[in-house]
Amino acid sequence: MKKYIIDFSVSSNEALGNNAILLKLRAPEQLPEIKPGQFVEVKVENEPNTFLRRPISINYVDRSKNEMWLLVQKVGNGTRKLGELKAGDTLNCVVPLGNGFDTAAVKGKKVLLVGGGVGVAPMLMLGATLKAEGTTPTFLLGARTKDMLLEQDLFEKNGQLYVTTEDGSLGEKGFVTNHSILAKEKFDKIFVCGPTPMMKAVAKYAKSQNICCEVSLENKMACGLGACLCCVTETNEGHKCVCTDGPVFNINDLAWQI
Repeated sequence: MKKYIIDFSVSSNEALGNNAILLKLRAPEQLPEIKPGQFVEVKVENEPNTFLRRPISINYVDRSKNEMWLLVQKVGNGTRKLGELKAGDTLNCVVPLGNGFDTAAVKGKKVLLVGGGVGVAPMLMLGATLKAEGTTPTFLLGARTKDMLLEQDLFEKNGQLYVTTEDGSLGEKGFVTNHSILAKEKFDKIFVCGPTPMMKAVAKYAKSQNICCEVSLENKMACGLGACLCCVTETNEGHKCVCTDGPVFNINDLAWQI
């Protein structure tokens, strides 16, 4: 897909739980085609310790407003600087990057979308896309506490939502792989994004049940274009760049010991 360097205008910057923000960005012209699971590389201005762009998953695309949403967790100098953006500010992004989720041949089937922490970000656009295409997804989201669960109301609008929290403050207590829905329902395909241990646990479950499963890796990416090679991951066909060959991979292609 063709890539664009766009100066977006910040429509709003909303503070969420888990030290996260939701940036809504309006493009000056019609947004290019963007697939669920793709990401952007964001230029952080006026931050002397942030030399490289920051990779961020695309949370949602609102075509009616020509907006792209980014769900950002403030964890370092760069993302904290993004948290200071105000409506009317400009944010330069390279978009769209990477390969998204494969939604072919899932219409009418039972599809499970699993997200953990800020890894829920790409699941919103994926779920909304599936619903628009005639497949209502099931969401299974996990967090440490209820205050760390993000965008619950938006997920509920696009499918059936189930929740786990490690402290039991909302939904079922434990990890996503402990949720009773996995024993009650039989799914045809699973999509996952979140911390690597969580993704490996879900992948292990999917493999044991012979369910097709795709994961969105969150390796560190410097360039987003496959030039710097800092994001490589080991696959059954050798090392591949997560930014260009991924970030989405079928678990059968990864050299994971699960």
